[in-house]
Amino acid sequence: MVSTLDTVAERVGLAPSSPLLLTALTHSSYAAEHDLESNERLEFLGDAVVDLAIADLIVTRYPALNEGTGSLVRSRVVNEASLAEAAKVLDLGDVIRVGRGVRKENGTERPSLLADAFEAVVAALYLERGYDVARSFVHEALEDEVRAASKEPGDVDPKTQLRQWAEATGRGTPVYDVSSSGPSHDVTFSASVRLGEEVMASGEGRSKKSAEAQAALVAWRGHFDA
Repeated sequence: MVSTLDTVAERVGLAPSSPLLLTALTHSSYAAEHDLESNERLEFLGDAVVDLAIADLIVTRYPALNEGTGSLVRSRVVNEASLAEAAKVLDLGDVIRVGRGVRKENGTERPSLLADAFEAVVAALYLERGYDVARSFVHEALEDEVRAASKEPGDVDPKTQLRQWAEATGRGTPVYDVSSSGPSHDVTFSASVRLGEEVMASGEGRSKKSAEAQAALVAWRGHFDA
């Protein structure tokens, strides 16, 4: 069932008519077609608010984590994959306003687009209702991820994890093939990871690095966590 703006607004804690919420849900492709402000500035602010809120959660609720392990936990939580999952729980993809081309390509399912929308919504909450409300929203959305990461804070990043396993088992080194698409203001990078001739998984991101990390994460979960 597709969620409505009213439903999503209630989950987020803002009025459906909130100008900030509407801007947070406006992708650059839609903004360009309708001469509106996109969510890019809010996403920039929201990125900082999410970082601060997760650092706050780690320091106040996980005293056993020191600066180094706390940074590792935060990096495992504040990333495109985790934020995109949080956006999916809120059904942000159902209400994000995107241009015709992005809509045609099912762009509202892109992890990068969903993660950016989540951060933009956090910024809207921060500006309209203050940091305490935004912090509580972030904590509720991501606390399970923090709890899981805190149990094994030393876990390495997906690309390193995949490479170490592949080399240790004699399968060679993973190779990443990356391409880009879209206009200059909205470039999406797509990466596939392969071992030998086998393509293991693919991923997308707003940068080459994030696309490769997403592909590695999907490969690891799909082939080794099952």
